[in-house]
Amino acid sequence: MGLKTEIIPEMCGGKGRVIIKHVLGEKELNGKCGLYAEVTIEPNCTLGFHEHHGESETYYILSGKGMYDDNGTKREVSAGDVTFTPDGKGHALDNIGDEDLVFMALIIFD
Repeated sequence: MGLKTEIIPEMCGGKGRVIIKHVLGEKELNGKCGLYAEVTIEPNCTLGFHEHHGESETYYILSGKGMYDDNGTKREVSAGDVTFTPDGKGHALDNIGDEDLVFMALIIFD
């Protein structure tokens, strides 16, 4: 199964572009998950703040360095870090390094 790649400009009001490589398609997600993908935020780009309703989202950082906004509380993230945004909360992620910020994203429906 080939990975479908999307390039999304100004995702969620962010700057630059975000590259999403879908690991599983809608059929494989089987109505239980909204997304399982490798996401790349290039240097000087951001994924804008957004809220999740009826779902949660987890990021597992693979490489790079970012500033994660956890519903208003900011912290630096890098390889090996995990973030979790529960239903009803929001988050954003900025690439603050000189290389691509790459992470796995998983959205699970509640």
